[in-house]
Amino acid sequence: MSENHPNGFLKYRRSPIGYRDPAIRTADYLPVYDADWAPQRMREQGGRCMDCGVPTCTAGCPIGNLIPDWNDLVHRGRWREALERLQATNNFPEFTGYTCPAPCEPACVLATNDEAVTIKSLERAIVDMGWRQGWIVPKPPIARSGKAVAVVGSGPAGLACAQQLNRAGHRVTVFERDDVIGGLMAYGIPDFKFAKTQLARRVDLLGREGIEFRTGCEVGGDVPLASLRAGFDAVCLAIGAQTPRDFDVPGRRLAGVHEAMDYLRCENRRQAGRPVAQAIDAGGRDVIVLGGGDTGADCVATAHRQHAASVTQVAIDAPRPLARADDNPWPWWPKTQQSSYALDEGGQAEFNLHCAAFIDGDADGRVDEVRFERVRWQHDATGRRSGKTVIDDDVRLPAGLVLIATGFTGPRLDRLACAELVADAGGRLPSDDAMMTSLPGVFVAGDARRGASLVVWAIGEGRDCARAIDRYLSGDSALPASLRSAGRPLGG
Repeated sequence: MSENHPNGFLKYRRSPIGYRDPAIRTADYLPVYDADWAPQRMREQGGRCMDCGVPTCTAGCPIGNLIPDWNDLVHRGRWREALERLQATNNFPEFTGYTCPAPCEPACVLATNDEAVTIKSLERAIVDMGWRQGWIVPKPPIARSGKAVAVVGSGPAGLACAQQLNRAGHRVTVFERDDVIGGLMAYGIPDFKFAKTQLARRVDLLGREGIEFRTGCEVGGDVPLASLRAGFDAVCLAIGAQTPRDFDVPGRRLAGVHEAMDYLRCENRRQAGRPVAQAIDAGGRDVIVLGGGDTGADCVATAHRQHAASVTQVAIDAPRPLARADDNPWPWWPKTQQSSYALDEGGQAEFNLHCAAFIDGDADGRVDEVRFERVRWQHDATGRRSGKTVIDDDVRLPAGLVLIATGFTGPRLDRLACAELVADAGGRLPSDDAMMTSLPGVFVAGDARRGASLVVWAIGEGRDCARAIDRYLSGDSALPASLRSAGRPLGG
């Protein structure tokens, strides 16, 4: 046992779990992160937590993780207790420990004038240790309620909802239209960013807890929603937000222009040894990725590994400032320019470019270049784009492959084939305060309800929905109280 250091933030510098060398990791599909970390180093990092009294890190976390508690427990070498505190609020800490952008870190009190505690690294270390030591084991319920719930969709929201309902004693069946459980975690995130062995391990544990999984089963097609309502006491729709944002410009239908998720799905299936309907390969091509977010970054990194000739990630907006603006103070999420693991591996970033057309220069039906407008945007009082000034209307970049990563607008309700369920103006599936849709007994959670968002938000939504369904079925619930009752997390 090491000495407790109440002034650890003065004694130790921030030292998160790092990445493998870019020149090495782009030659394989192994995890981009360092495989090993020293427990003593993590204990020192846990000692940097200030016991600040008002844990703004917890307010910055969408699922309200008890961060100071497990920071201190790690520092004291009490890893198993740290895992218990972590799992009290997070069903799948390996999902967030490897993929979350960690909004808790800029909300850390240390971040006011120093480097934040390495919260994400500590979370990952705790769950890694838990699996390594065999502490994460199935925990089936002691008794069954006699109630049955259907969960449609097996992404983070659906799985979190299913596990919580199973813990409450209800029989849970998860319906997934794909051939594997996991949703976004299975096919939407590259294997080198989140190893699918971690997903398979978690799904196996859920199955041993008593949750039933049905893959290759599309609700609305193979199974009518009406039959689920008749055969189950409640239904949770955790179907994600899979409708791509409309991108109607000349040349959109040219060969070589693809949605980002189609590209990532194709490569994830190939890496898993599963059949691929249409191969999309960046090898030897000039690749343009439209969209400056995380999905775009994953496309950039995948193109590197497919040996693209060049990769350019294009953002429609101007680069953000390097430091917080006056109207963006701590502890809110910093609207500052951040690098990405993908661009650290190579490639070019472009800003203020508005896509005007995809061009087939040699008339062979395939994209050869993209024409952009260089623009300066005007914004309204809410910060949304309200107009533009065109600085140059003919900026051209060569392109043998274009990947559109401009976001999603809402769930694919057409697949449910249920006329009573209609999206709101924002493309989301409306619900009441108890997360129930207009159909009695049918609830909604995750991206389908709140719009495309982070994995951590989806887990929180699933937990909230499970509690709402448990109350609907039982009149009350012993599941943890809804996060939404505590208000909106910082930057959420």
